[in-house]
Amino acid sequence: MAGHSKWSQIKRTKAVVDAKRGAVFTRLGREIMVAARAGADPAGNFQLRTAISKARAAGVPASNIERAIAKGSGQAGDGAQLEEVRYEGYGPGGMAVLVEALTDNRNRTAADLRLAFSKNGGNLGENGCVAYLFEHRSEVILNAGSDDEERLLESLLELDADGYELLDEAVMVHGPFEALESLQDGLRRADWDVREWGHHWSAQTSVSVSDPETARSCLKLLDALEGLDDVRSVSANLDLAEGLEID
Repeated sequence: MAGHSKWSQIKRTKAVVDAKRGAVFTRLGREIMVAARAGADPAGNFQLRTAISKARAAGVPASNIERAIAKGSGQAGDGAQLEEVRYEGYGPGGMAVLVEALTDNRNRTAADLRLAFSKNGGNLGENGCVAYLFEHRSEVILNAGSDDEERLLESLLELDADGYELLDEAVMVHGPFEALESLQDGLRRADWDVREWGHHWSAQTSVSVSDPETARSCLKLLDALEGLDDVRSVSANLDLAEGLEID
């Protein structure tokens, strides 16, 4: 499916390695700070619960999480005023790229992104140039497999879900953007083992790449973008061809 390309699979596997990096801890801390603006109690703040869950899954220390909550909610004094900004552009082979950032300086972030794109065979575009190729939706990952499909279908009939996809040793259930809280709550009530959840930009069409050099260039650009401090997430419609060998 276009919504779940091989780039998505590589990205999920790569996140396990990236979680060891301090830059990822900083990024997740910023997400917690932004979410905590709506309240420091996770029980009454679903966005904060989601951010904390992501941070814990990545191994962020509890003390870091607590500091981020205090800073974002104003308990630790005024911190940097972060804002959410979206950027769009193109990569090698016509790959569409959508970047979400949390920044306290738009000019710095835009300059960093423009440099990363230009150094890696791409270019930063205007707002709206590729967003129409993506759907912002809810995604819930379950610890389940193909043997659970019949029971899962029964559960989904009662929930606001659009469908599901089989991953490696997991199942991804997806639905409308606004349904994330009710979807993951409903799956928990149905006794499913919910591993992670969040909002993701899902590509509705994909760019298939079969040339190894082009594929390397695409992945190099995506890695460069994800390595920037202000970047929150990177989405692309890259689909690597079956059997493609990349050094």
